[in-house]
Amino acid sequence: MADLFDAHISEDGLRRQSVADHLTGTAERAARFAAAFDQEQLGRAAGLMHDIGKYSGDFQRRIHDPQHSGRVDHSTAGAKEAYARGLYPLAFAVAGHHAGLPDGGSPKVDTAQASTLFGRLKRELPAYDAWRQEIDLPAVELPGFCAQSSFSLMFFTRMLYSCLVDADYLDTEAFMENDPPPRGESDPIPALLHRMRSKATSWLNAPPSTPLNEKRNQVLRACMSAGAAWQRGAYTLTVPTGGGKTFDSLAFALEHAAHNHMDRIIYVIPYTSIIDQTAAVFSDLLGAENVLAHHAGADYQLLEEQEMSPADYRRALAAENWDAPVIVTTAVQFFQSLYASRSSRCRKLHNIANSVIIFDEAQTLPLAYLRPCIAAIAELVRHSRTTAVLCTATQPALDPFFEEFLPGSAPLQEICPNAAALYTALRRTTLHDLDELSAEALGARLCGHEQVLCVVNRREQAQELYAALPAEGRYCLTTLLCAADRRRQLAEIRQRLQAGLPCRVVSTSLIEAGVDVDFPAAYREATGLDSILQTAGRCNREGRRGAAESPVYVFAISGNPDPPMLAQNLAAWKHVRRTWPNALDLPPAIQGYFTKLRLVKGAAALDQKGILHACVEGAEGPLLPFSQIANEFTFIDTPTRTIHLPIGEGASLCRALQGGARSRALFRKLGIYSVAVYPKHFDALYHAGALTLLEDNSAILSNTSLYDPGTGLAMDVEAGEGFFL
Repeated sequence: MADLFDAHISEDGLRRQSVADHLTGTAERAARFAAAFDQEQLGRAAGLMHDIGKYSGDFQRRIHDPQHSGRVDHSTAGAKEAYARGLYPLAFAVAGHHAGLPDGGSPKVDTAQASTLFGRLKRELPAYDAWRQEIDLPAVELPGFCAQSSFSLMFFTRMLYSCLVDADYLDTEAFMENDPPPRGESDPIPALLHRMRSKATSWLNAPPSTPLNEKRNQVLRACMSAGAAWQRGAYTLTVPTGGGKTFDSLAFALEHAAHNHMDRIIYVIPYTSIIDQTAAVFSDLLGAENVLAHHAGADYQLLEEQEMSPADYRRALAAENWDAPVIVTTAVQFFQSLYASRSSRCRKLHNIANSVIIFDEAQTLPLAYLRPCIAAIAELVRHSRTTAVLCTATQPALDPFFEEFLPGSAPLQEICPNAAALYTALRRTTLHDLDELSAEALGARLCGHEQVLCVVNRREQAQELYAALPAEGRYCLTTLLCAADRRRQLAEIRQRLQAGLPCRVVSTSLIEAGVDVDFPAAYREATGLDSILQTAGRCNREGRRGAAESPVYVFAISGNPDPPMLAQNLAAWKHVRRTWPNALDLPPAIQGYFTKLRLVKGAAALDQKGILHACVEGAEGPLLPFSQIANEFTFIDTPTRTIHLPIGEGASLCRALQGGARSRALFRKLGIYSVAVYPKHFDALYHAGALTLLEDNSAILSNTSLYDPGTGLAMDVEAGEGFFL
């Protein structure tokens, strides 16, 4: 009877996959995925239920009749069966396995026309009872924690949903392709551990060349020892800049994954600017086939399928579901996936289970989403068999939040022994508070250094200071420069620093995002302590000079009002400056800063969109509002507009746009020849006749004289007229 009910027909019409075969194939994959968080049977049940609506006569007529028009709802049937059995996470997952997780809605108010789960459950469906003759559903129960917390229920639902949609994709792909593309061709964790140990041994067994290297070796030994002994949990790794925390955290993760039989390591980095740098280090050590960098600007993401090499294609496939032993991704990608509702975003989630997750630069977790982020990390640790490591030189004192979201667990344990003493031993700079000085006096001080970095809060200020510097070896780094020019400038800066040539750089905070440069002196306009210490991390980075010979000056510019968006950070900075005037770079001051900042911000500011409240009470009415929460949880929520620059390779890409070409690869390639500006700036350029508007609200810069490869897009323009394309 199985041949009477088809789930898929190949494009050439010669092969058919029965519904029963598709359900059982999907079920076995989903069961294997869910086993990573101890829910194998629920994964299997989801796979068996998801397409039972395809047993209806309406669906069979549609799939066998090429002329048939109209959509047949084949997802709601399985959702009804799951809901009738009290398997609510499965009901959501099955209902949304194509269109995305729906909002729960209201069982009393929603009608059958509503797109919510309760609305869909009221729909009259064509008969699909034939499934009972071919499919035996296992008797399964939900884990107890689903009844204790709606947040846990929603999180668990997304994990099961991930298992189902990935299994469904893969089973369908295997049938439709007939010879499916290779996946999972990477080395196991023990092989990667062996490579890491070989590298570590070469450092640990060699006589330390400097006291700094001896301290680094102590941290490395501690990380390897803890990784090989500790059980899954939530930990901190607090290592001052220059202590080698990137390799050390990888060493902990590989030892820990092998010790606890875990599947992968996930590196969560706040900035795309350092993802490729970190992934390259890991690839050189572990093999490129074992490391996946997943962000919008990754090289393989910029190619059309026909342009991809076999290695590019495998990386593109692995990015769909994070099927690689080492993942390097952004905090935006990681957390927005955890709160997503669409299948494309959620597909990877099950591969986060049973992983070691390193949160690099943990202090950069955005305050507006701090509580939802920590709640998500805690949920992964509690119910998805993960280990989380908060890794940073400026540990943001998150213990109270983990005590709230991980009740009954041990407090965050520090991996690095005597972290406080390490800060004193590894101190490479000396902070000096200049208080207030004029822009002219600041410019004169910068001219007095052959090599110096100055970080300011405003782009306009950066451009003004740049103009006051000697022409030779001066640089201005801001987001008004496209990524291509920033990369070019950084390469020149590194070359000049190494050659001992004049090199004076004025930058906004973008240079603090893990950029690997080493200046003998630095200046930082007053801001939050974390940013001040990040600037200090670009001074004497390699420890070649003494701390006293490596000054970092903190200043305010007279006549410049404090930027409103930094008011609370500055208030917290002034507090620690008064309280710890001679120990601003030590852990007590750092913890005091973050504690004060959160106090100044207020509790409501730590979950600005009310994400956690919506999980409990519903957003605007609906229960379990998956879709609404996904729309609200957006890390990057600034009203900027994109301007594409017809410079370098960007010129041909802009011509292609103007010629009507549109593709994901085209826009991603254009990303390094584009800048994002605020509406006021965009409007000024448009009214000056400098822009050609595109239908997606972006634009092409038609007056290229307004872009300087040294300073970026001009901010002061005269009025004229714009064009619309």
